[in-house]
Amino acid sequence: MNKKEQNNVLEKIVSLCKRRGFVFPSSEIYDGFTAVYDFGPYGVELANNIKKEWWKAMTQLRDDVVGLDSAIFMSPKIWQASGHVKGFSDPLTECRKCHSRLRLDSLLEEAGVFADEKMSEEEINEIFEKNKEKIKCPTCGANDFTPAKNFNLLVQSNLGNFTGDWTKEPTYLRGETCQGIYSNYKNVLDSTRVKIPFGIAQIGKAFRNEITARQFIFRTREFEQMEMQYFVKPGDDMKYFEQWRDIRWQFYLSLGIKEENLQWHKHENLVFYAKEAYDIEYKFPFGFKELEGVHARGDYDLSVHAKASGIDLNYLDQANNEKYIPHIVETSAGVGRTFLAVLTESYREEKIADDVRTVLALPVKLAPIKIAVFPLLKNKPELVTKAKEFFDDLKQDWRCEFDDNGNIGKRYRRQDEIGTPYCLTIDFDTLEKGLVTVRDRDTMEQVQIKADEVKKYFQERL
Repeated sequence: MNKKEQNNVLEKIVSLCKRRGFVFPSSEIYDGFTAVYDFGPYGVELANNIKKEWWKAMTQLRDDVVGLDSAIFMSPKIWQASGHVKGFSDPLTECRKCHSRLRLDSLLEEAGVFADEKMSEEEINEIFEKNKEKIKCPTCGANDFTPAKNFNLLVQSNLGNFTGDWTKEPTYLRGETCQGIYSNYKNVLDSTRVKIPFGIAQIGKAFRNEITARQFIFRTREFEQMEMQYFVKPGDDMKYFEQWRDIRWQFYLSLGIKEENLQWHKHENLVFYAKEAYDIEYKFPFGFKELEGVHARGDYDLSVHAKASGIDLNYLDQANNEKYIPHIVETSAGVGRTFLAVLTESYREEKIADDVRTVLALPVKLAPIKIAVFPLLKNKPELVTKAKEFFDDLKQDWRCEFDDNGNIGKRYRRQDEIGTPYCLTIDFDTLEKGLVTVRDRDTMEQVQIKADEVKKYFQERL
């Protein structure tokens, strides 16, 4: 797929998201707010279903992982100890002609030059000097840039600062959710019956002052993470690292993503404390990009917080009276990126006679609406009343939608575009013979079933 075709696919998905209420640009009535998006009525349902599946897989179905919801605001000391205040940065360059500020590693990547995001300022500038003739400004096309400087991504706040000079004593919106897990490790250990190996899972918002935010909801300045930190005995971390790689790969297959659209990317330029790091990449419309990271982090995180806080974070293994700082295996995924991957995987355009049918072939468990209920005709009160009865009954068990707007064909098309697997039509056969019509999204086949068997029918399929 060439770049024009890639952009065309992405544009169609973006258009569908806006048209059908999945994703809206934030603050749109004020011309938007760069790299921030709102989930609409169907988008919030899909996102919630993704989070529900992740939470179920990571906590409900496992005896060794517990949940947490830590605060977005934390002591600035946490970010100082973790290294974020000094080292959480991207390489910033500026086009000397149009003054656009850009990520140098992204410019190099687009030019076909490898540049790892963990490279130092000196390393990436050295690569830039060797390849600068290949680099063009995406805004004006010029080839004249300033040397890269590290730009810190933490979002500063004046929370709790009453001096009037919040730049000297800033607090931060969290740049990642895992620091809340590390700072609560001892609380979880002391208040529950967990024993190593065990994990702490969390879903929550994070914030980054991205230099170049692009590709729709793939890279945004406010986003939601699904992270799990797994605490293990030193020496066991690589064993569990491989186990979690397999577990997380299988999770995406369970969401209906085809294996040929996934691949592993091994990090070659590791941060100093890491033992190993892999990304699960998905084939987005703009190419294979990171969907989730699986990292063996060693004992760095708990060690630095123990040192900075003065609190003993050693684990006491009572079986052999051994004390140690646990090593950590991390799995880190984004709700927005998983959302975009699921949409990309599910998007279909099907030629039917002289028409094109757009379908989101979402797995049933992820579909925002499970059943749409229609009266055949809007102007027949007896059909509308009967349809409302079915709708009120079915919505007790499933997320349903009532629709009587337009002809039945247009209603089917609307539901196809939001991924509704089943449509239930109430017609005159319902009143006269006790039969209803169920239409399947994927096959478009319609079957009549007895009205008193509707719930059983959907229970078997949903």
